[in-house]
Amino acid sequence: MTSGLRSEKQEPDPLHVNCQTEVEVKHGVGLHARPSVTFTRLAKSFPCSIEIAVNGSDVWLNGKSIIKIMGARIRKGSILRIRADGILAEEAIRALKELIERNFDEEKKHGRTA
Repeated sequence: MTSGLRSEKQEPDPLHVNCQTEVEVKHGVGLHARPSVTFTRLAKSFPCSIEIAVNGSDVWLNGKSIIKIMGARIRKGSILRIRADGILAEEAIRALKELIERNFDEEKKHGRTA
């Protein structure tokens, strides 16, 4: 007699992953108001959870929270570890790292270099 339940191995979802990267902040004044808003706005555009740790800290901050990002007082030369977990995590990490490496696109907006 069987219970009618079947156990099937599910294929791992290629879009649901967790990943992590490190990047140095090279922006002249770090993550002040505009870069923090740009970072969190991009982070919020992804459905996965996103967290950051600053300069090797074991404290992970919500990467979608403007309060947490600005409160971390991230300066030029800081090393950010960014981790994401969930759907599109890899794409989120790549996009956020590229944003930081491009100095938050501020040169293009304001016609100056950081």
